[in-house]
Amino acid sequence: MTRTRTNWAVEPWDDSEMLECTQIVPETADTWTFTFRSPSGAWFDYQPGQFITLDLPVDPSKGQAGNVQRTYTLSSSPSRPLSISVTAKAQATSIATRWMMDNLKPGMKIRAYGPSGIFSSHRHPARKYLFISAGSGITPMMSMTTWAWDSGEDHDIVFVHAARRPSDIIFRQRLEQFAHRSPGLQLRFTVEEPEPFKTWHGYQGRLSQIMLGLMASDYLEREVFCCGPEPFMQAVRDMLIALGYDMDHYHQESFGAPVESEAESPEMDDVIPDEESRAQISFTTSGVTTGCAETDTVLAVAKRAGLNIPSGCTFGLCGTCKIKKVSGEVHMVHNGGISDEDIEDGWILACCSNPMGKIAVEV
Repeated sequence: MTRTRTNWAVEPWDDSEMLECTQIVPETADTWTFTFRSPSGAWFDYQPGQFITLDLPVDPSKGQAGNVQRTYTLSSSPSRPLSISVTAKAQATSIATRWMMDNLKPGMKIRAYGPSGIFSSHRHPARKYLFISAGSGITPMMSMTTWAWDSGEDHDIVFVHAARRPSDIIFRQRLEQFAHRSPGLQLRFTVEEPEPFKTWHGYQGRLSQIMLGLMASDYLEREVFCCGPEPFMQAVRDMLIALGYDMDHYHQESFGAPVESEAESPEMDDVIPDEESRAQISFTTSGVTTGCAETDTVLAVAKRAGLNIPSGCTFGLCGTCKIKKVSGEVHMVHNGGISDEDIEDGWILACCSNPMGKIAVEV
């Protein structure tokens, strides 16, 4: 039998060479994976979780002058170096991603720059990992998980992903195939709502402290990587801070504004109640005003003052202690016991609300 040897370039790819699209795969109804190769056969060398910038010739009729540059996280892994892939979700206002879905075809060549970025498990080696993502924020987690799988080592990863419906979970089948053969990979999916007429056995509802504790009871021991919409990542940070997690082991990537270096990393302006900072609560109905620390909850201060606020679970789940805030600001980390609409209307849960300065409540 005659064997044919393919001549591959030994140097890694650099952005002086345009990429050729080789494959396009729909992942969900609005999310596609685009795979590229180097025409010279050069290999791709990067860290799992990094991103590239694509230079796309968007139609000028879309209101853009000339090409448009957009960053996309690599959903592929450097353990498979003959090609790279990006997985993009088309939002209502998408221009570049929608152009790719409508126009990019196998055989076409696109200019790309990179890879770049600091969001990678390679930069923070750990014995245990906790990956938390939502929507298309799953892409860097997929890259890092694929690397872990291909390495042949027994990694300990809890992979938490939030989606609107089960059909919106990107890479679900591939991740489940990994998990079926790797006891060290534990998948934890939560959805806002199940599919009509289909049974859903996973978690349902917004990710919360209670849910996180059930998904990964040893979360305090894990290196956390988080990616998703900004409000989602803020909620995750609030949860972890409230649970006493060491945030030096927390890492996040915004798919809206990925960073290339540590110097570009934005400062996290998280609200962290301080035991030394004084606050004051006025209970307007009772005519009682009392001082406290920011770390005290409204419920605890009310009880010390001899006031009764009906309560149940005391960790923001049941909603029994819902009261109206008249003025001031509180830091509230709840577990689903109050709706966004109620929060906008000024309601709070006394059991998990910390006063930030002077506040007034109807009690």
